[in-house]
Amino acid sequence: MQKVTTMEQIDEALGKDATLLYVSAPNCNVCDALKPKVETLFTDRFPKVELYEANIAHLPELGGRFNIFSAPAILLFFEGKEFAREGRNISLELFAQKIQKVYDLYFS
Repeated sequence: MQKVTTMEQIDEALGKDATLLYVSAPNCNVCDALKPKVETLFTDRFPKVELYEANIAHLPELGGRFNIFSAPAILLFFEGKEFAREGRNISLELFAQKIQKVYDLYFS
């Protein structure tokens, strides 16, 4: 997962075919526990999605731009358009099921 520290880097990341933006916060135990699980899920099942991480404390404008009110937040974009989002209490299996069809259609 690549760390992004500026809004310009986020804009550049969103220009890719498929982008996952993982938004975390400092001292967030859920964020720390969930991050490796998200990385493993996307590496194994959705390898063509590029993974990025941003800390909302370092980029507070993220909250306003993407309507993020709590961390962690996972936002999935295809061609810069938001397709899926999950926050705080996340079932990774349900999230994976939600994106499997569009991933298969997009990359087949």
